[in-house]
Amino acid sequence: MATAKEHITPELLRRITEGDEDAFRRLFDLYRNNLFDYLIGIVKSREVAEELVMDIFLKLWLGREWIADIDHIEAFIKKVAYNKAIDFFRYAARNQKLQRVIAREMAGEADRSLEIQLLEKDYHHIIQEAVRQLSPQRRLVYTLSREKGMTHDEIAKELNLSIHTVSNHTKEALKAIRGFLSRNNIPVTAFLLYTLQK
Repeated sequence: MATAKEHITPELLRRITEGDEDAFRRLFDLYRNNLFDYLIGIVKSREVAEELVMDIFLKLWLGREWIADIDHIEAFIKKVAYNKAIDFFRYAARNQKLQRVIAREMAGEADRSLEIQLLEKDYHHIIQEAVRQLSPQRRLVYTLSREKGMTHDEIAKELNLSIHTVSNHTKEALKAIRGFLSRNNIPVTAFLLYTLQK
């Protein structure tokens, strides 16, 4: 991840702390590939590594208020990645379906199995249920942001709200969805379907 280091400035981290999605996308673009390579060396699965990358960046976004206080962002992200990989192995140890999926992928099967598709479908329905449980306005802000691709500024103008209010609704919606997943024993990696891949 050393090639990204020179591009991470205190100004970029400050903008992320303030909720600047473009700045966060820059951080994501700089670290995603190297982080993926690091994780695949641990988990030996492209699909799992990709999901873990998304989970890590979700964690960073949700905790963005303190990201500017991190002295060594590169080392911090790598440490989070290692811990997420360990957490994933612990979860997989309790989930036989997931164990079979990982075993097939590690054996070199290139095609996406029916079981993987069913697993993703299950996650999709669970996340949709989490979104449905949001308050009407929070759900609307979340939908416009994550599914329609609108910026906070565009949403604020569309709904006649302040940018701060839109940002707060988005943050609280993500926390609520993550909490819903946790209560239902679903790894937050499933949330990649609705975050940075949008």
